[in-house]
Amino acid sequence: MNSMLTIIEQLPENLLQQSASALHEILNGPTLIHLSGRQPRPLFVSVLLHGNEDTGWEAVRSLLLKYVDKSLPRAISLFIGNVEAARCDMRRLDGQPDYNRVWQGEGTAEHAIMQQVVSEMTSRDVFASIDIHNNTGLNPHYACVNRLEQRFFHLATLFSRTVVYFTKPEGVQSMAFAELCPAATVECGKPGQQYGVEHARDFIDAALHLVEFPKHEVASHDYDLFHTVAIVKVPDEVVFGFDDSGFNRHGHESNGSQINFRTDLDRLNFRELPAGTSFAMVKDGVFPLQAWNEQGDDVASNYFTIKDGELCLRQSVMPSMLTLDERVIRQDCLCYLMERMPVNEQLLVEDVG
Repeated sequence: MNSMLTIIEQLPENLLQQSASALHEILNGPTLIHLSGRQPRPLFVSVLLHGNEDTGWEAVRSLLLKYVDKSLPRAISLFIGNVEAARCDMRRLDGQPDYNRVWQGEGTAEHAIMQQVVSEMTSRDVFASIDIHNNTGLNPHYACVNRLEQRFFHLATLFSRTVVYFTKPEGVQSMAFAELCPAATVECGKPGQQYGVEHARDFIDAALHLVEFPKHEVASHDYDLFHTVAIVKVPDEVVFGFDDSGFNRHGHESNGSQINFRTDLDRLNFRELPAGTSFAMVKDGVFPLQAWNEQGDDVASNYFTIKDGELCLRQSVMPSMLTLDERVIRQDCLCYLMERMPVNEQLLVEDVG
């Protein structure tokens, strides 16, 4: 990959005609494109931090084609991330770090690139930040924030009434930009869905038309707030699969797995599940999951238990990002666990201006 960031002040010829998988034919690698608009403080938009999540790029293509012969209402700075992974329709290539885990810290060429992007946007007094993603499992469209501030809620609720607050994992784009401006990550369902493209495009357009963020609070009845309390992973040494026959207690070891998840697992996303909800069948003596809270403690046994060879929830909780994609589970996680967060004045820290 190109270990350098390319910064340009105009769209390369024919860029908007390219699909995500063809961007490598025009771009050498990670590219930051600054485009002027009537309001000078730029909206920062990042796409393709994961190469197989192309809704963001399709939304940007659609939006910029709309403005091809007229002025943008606000300057926009577009960061196109993992071009090489997009070429292969993969989240990331083997040997690459996750482009949405390298925005803080150091140690790789990708860390240096993201630090350069943040520095560049700091110098331009960035107005707001949007990072666009897809899911691999069945999830509604929702927005994520890293700060409990009204400006962040105003930005997030332009996209969805479902808002998730999280502080782990670290190194994500939205957390880096939260130091500079209101920032939101938006999850637009699975790739390849036109509604996701249109929803993301309209959200960017609405953000471009903001002159400033409202001073008033977002009404509590206008959004549902959830807090990510744990990240759930399958340890590298645990063999897993998806096999409903395990729920009949017959042959659940036949595919060599130590854990067999139910084949409709992703249908549990964004449902407040009761204690006792079954996730999988497991081999005797194997506790197959790890779960870390925001403090870095392994809390898997707080949320899961094994009863008669069945992996069940120990307490009521709401999962998100459950997926049936084994590669994504290995590269990222099985899911996040969330709890509903009451929306009241005591939870909201003072805005910093």
